Amino acid sequence: MGRRDIDESDFRSRPSKRGSRPRTKQRPEHSDAVTGLVTGVDRGRYTLLVKGDDADASDERIVTAMKARELTRTRVVVGDRVDVVGDVSGGEGSLARIVRIQERTSTLRRTADDTDPYERIVVANADQLVVVTALAQPEPRTGMIDRCVVAAYDAGMSVLLCLTKADLASPDELRALYEPLGVEVVVTRRAAGGDAAVSEADGANRAGETTGGMALAPESVEEVRDRLRGLVSVLVGHSGVGKSTLINALVPDAGRATGFVNYVTGRGRHTSTSAVALPLPVAVADGEPADTFDGWVIDTPGVRSFGLAHVEVAHLLSAFEDLDEVAQECPRGCTHLADAPDCALDDWIEASPDGERPARAARLSSFRRLLSSRTGSDA
Repeated sequence: MGRRDIDESDFRSRPSKRGSRPRTKQRPEHSDAVTGLVTGVDRGRYTLLVKGDDADASDERIVTAMKARELTRTRVVVGDRVDVVGDVSGGEGSLARIVRIQERTSTLRRTADDTDPYERIVVANADQLVVVTALAQPEPRTGMIDRCVVAAYDAGMSVLLCLTKADLASPDELRALYEPLGVEVVVTRRAAGGDAAVSEADGANRAGETTGGMALAPESVEEVRDRLRGLVSVLVGHSGVGKSTLINALVPDAGRATGFVNYVTGRGRHTSTSAVALPLPVAVADGEPADTFDGWVIDTPGVRSFGLAHVEVAHLLSAFEDLDEVAQECPRGCTHLADAPDCALDDWIEASPDGERPARAARLSSFRRLLSSRTGSDA
């Protein structure tokens, strides 16, 4: 084969066997994208709730999607509102593509421990963190509750402390500990005769374990529902505290697996393996949810720890407006802990009127307990 003349058409800016065109950083606008709410994440596939062209709730459909290549390093989590293109019909075998994540109103984060620099996003766009804690079996751990409260305040979320198994122990001590923080407290108890719900086979197969899945008293469930209405609430708690049992009572068709607590270790088994968002029925009658919904409940896997390496102390102080204002008079570098010299918060207690002093002291004590959870110091 003889040589041929070479001209400018033979030039390749990025030579390759296929002669691919140069890459560009310009991305399509995706003006035809629709908005979806991420309700579940499972091994790179995202379950979305996408509304139709009108506001009719019956036109909502479940869509499965994957992330676009440009979002490879961006984490999409339950609660995110995303822009989606492609096949958004929701038909069997269809697959859409997430091309944008809309701005988040809140982001609940945690780290593995207080020194881990890697932040794990738990959920996005939640209004309220519900800390589910058993009063017994397993025993409550105030350190875990404190850390959840700190993380919620840092995320700009309100906190609801849900105390379960009140038929086994009194909630009074924990109420007194957290209500001065402005944390609402709600209590649930298991229905009388709930032990009958555990079959003999279950007892034989789980020797040394006690059920976490007994039926709850309906009135206590409705008290929780009243505090979740109109909000996006994320439930967090140790394994075995009754979180999945509570969710199944709030959303009867949720089908969340319930676990058991080991008598020896006092710990429960992980039953929720991934976060999932569930619509909250307005009411439940005869075990069936109503056709209308008012709010969202996000179930999360049980956690062993809640690291706070990502939380700045200044953000925690700002959650206590009265204390934050007083702390402006503190010397530079003040830690605000009990052993901090010349802390203005101590002077605030000393100068308080007699009638206000107990309330102020309780609030400062609560703040310092949370602060010590963040800093790892003794309050």
